Amino acid sequence: MSAPGEEARPTPPVADGEPDDAPLVFDRHLVLEQLGGWRGMVDATLPTVAFIVANSLDGLRTGIWAALGAALLVFLLRLVRRESAQQAVSGLFAVAIAVAIAAASGQARDFFVLGIVRNIGLGLVLLASIAFRWPLVGVVAEFLAPSHLGAMASHSLPGLRRRFDQARAVLHPGGEDAGGERDRRDADPEPERHWREDPRMLRAYSWLTVLWGGVFALRGIVQWVLYRMSEDDVTALGTVSLVLGLPVTALEIVVTLWVVSRLHRHRSDDVPRAPKRPPAA
Repeated sequence: MSAPGEEARPTPPVADGEPDDAPLVFDRHLVLEQLGGWRGMVDATLPTVAFIVANSLDGLRTGIWAALGAALLVFLLRLVRRESAQQAVSGLFAVAIAVAIAAASGQARDFFVLGIVRNIGLGLVLLASIAFRWPLVGVVAEFLAPSHLGAMASHSLPGLRRRFDQARAVLHPGGEDAGGERDRRDADPEPERHWREDPRMLRAYSWLTVLWGGVFALRGIVQWVLYRMSEDDVTALGTVSLVLGLPVTALEIVVTLWVVSRLHRHRSDDVPRAPKRPPAA
């Protein structure tokens, strides 16, 4: 009962059969929104480009300030565009570590040490996951868009943002909850068979994991070789890092989406379709 002079606030509607204390379910789409899309991938390369150009023109100190300025500019632009700043924050943090290492050693090539260690480490972790029959690309793909729901089973390969929108529409056709709340979601229905029990799914995800792990490892090894060769001029090291970064990653994403969409069609063909409900009178 509301106090005198206070307006009674309407109670949010609750779906039939759904308890008020429904458990909070982690929303995978919040993860998708943090990826940043193609623009986020391009933004991530700007500090490296700024460092390479400024370092070649006016030395290490200028390169450090240029990289920090570019990372800060990306962060501010994402705030102005009202986009998720999480990726920009993590990028700013990574650039800060990279320039701190370079500044401490006094060598421009040490700006790339963090990236080299990261690439080799990710490559080893990805490749090792195959030996345990838990290919990490499959784990991530099934978390973001479970194949038994067929969220990506379209016969075309639309753009990345459209594909995420399709997955969101299939997984949560009701859209946002009343009042714009997105923290309460119904749990996804459990699959009749885990994707690891399907030989085709396990084999495909294993090869995708080999692709991603091999590219990470190869990128790190090539960078390490050039790092050992680049004591004064880091132009070659920086250029190769950029070439093996955004373009190769974009190609990997396209291949991965194509394979995953075929796996979703394969999985959805094995699941009987539920009969459609007649329209309400």
